[in-house]
Amino acid sequence: MSFLFSTPVTAVINLDDAQKRPKVTVKYKKEATEELFRFSNHDDVRGTVTFVPKDGKRVEHLGIRIQLIGQIETPADRGNPFEFTSLLCTLAEPGAIQGTGVTLPFEFQRADLVNESYNGQNVRLRYFLRATLFRGGLASNVIKEMDMWVVNYDKPPQMNNTIKMEVGIEDCLHIEFEYNKSKYHLKDVIIGKVYFLLVRLRIKHMELCLIKRETYGQPPGVVTESETLTKFEIMDGAPVKAESIPVRLFLSQFDLTPTYRDIQSKFSVKYYLNLVLIDEDDRRYFKQQEIILWRRSPHRASASAAAAAPAIKEAPKKEEVEPSMNARAAAATAAEDEDPERR
Repeated sequence: MSFLFSTPVTAVINLDDAQKRPKVTVKYKKEATEELFRFSNHDDVRGTVTFVPKDGKRVEHLGIRIQLIGQIETPADRGNPFEFTSLLCTLAEPGAIQGTGVTLPFEFQRADLVNESYNGQNVRLRYFLRATLFRGGLASNVIKEMDMWVVNYDKPPQMNNTIKMEVGIEDCLHIEFEYNKSKYHLKDVIIGKVYFLLVRLRIKHMELCLIKRETYGQPPGVVTESETLTKFEIMDGAPVKAESIPVRLFLSQFDLTPTYRDIQSKFSVKYYLNLVLIDEDDRRYFKQQEIILWRRSPHRASASAAAAAPAIKEAPKKEEVEPSMNARAAAATAAEDEDPERR
């Protein structure tokens, strides 16, 4: 009876715009990679599904359909992923295929792809097409899946205030740190400074860390995984009162995602800047500050680079004051957009 459970039909899914649709190289665990077609919210998803019977033999079926599915996978689901969207298209009524098989067109107009695809430490949000030929009885269905990758672009934030805070230990340490803004696009430059108002500790050096924090689950079973994306030294040696330490961090060198908040009530992804001071006794003093990351449209990046190019080439006038942190960050980002080798 093994022939009842075999798959005497091969299936292939093809997209109509496969030749011109851009692709994304997706990284999985254990350094595995895969190239997937890139989509955005409200894109049309259209193509064909081909079913070919083995040796051209006649194969009866109970219908053929294709689905566009969006689901979230977490360890808490225990093999039962949460489906947050499912679009269905019936391709054929019950019948039979034989010979060279059958090719059926499908189309999902303005597909609802509001959430981005995501591969994290413990969470995966994926979209895929699933074509199914139903056979019924003891015979196994013929199923073919094709993953797709969704990337959505954000509008620039209307308000983007600087981050300025004073922290310290009473009568021992008092510092002020400032970052040029609180919301950054994924190719942006973080520019800031650390100002020492009071130093009575023997500080050995200072580090800046960029931390990614992934949270999933429901209370009281919420699980948080933190990953340090980079750690580098911004000061070596003991600072003195009134000393100012500059900070500059290029985000384009990291594999980042936008900030995700409570996606489908399943998971969140946040990013933090962690400022760490280490004294001569290896005691650590730190302060974390959340930053918001957003994905900028490549069209906006090109426009920003074109607008910033003349400003970079012009020599500054003598009477001009030193540019602000926001101006320096915009110029550095525009230079990066123009020079892909720096990414």
